[in-house]
Amino acid sequence: MPERFYLYDDTENTKTRFVSFVGENQRFDLAITQTNRHYGKSLVLDMQGNRFAIIGPDDLEEEGYLEFAFQLNEEDAEELRSFLAEIV
Repeated sequence: MPERFYLYDDTENTKTRFVSFVGENQRFDLAITQTNRHYGKSLVLDMQGNRFAIIGPDDLEEEGYLEFAFQLNEEDAEELRSFLAEIV
């Protein structure tokens, strides 16, 4: 068996917040992980939709980013954007 080649293998303490809220059209069940690895951005996991993205304030301003990353319509993405703007 050949030796495994690692690009990296790090362990880091993280802070994870689990939050669930109901928007106008859908429920959001999120895990938001903060770590030093992603240059101050948070790893946002949508546990209902099985999707995730690395998000910082600049990503929230990018048109269509949340819609694409989480497969949301404009209205639902705006609710998520509003919530994330408070915490990232």
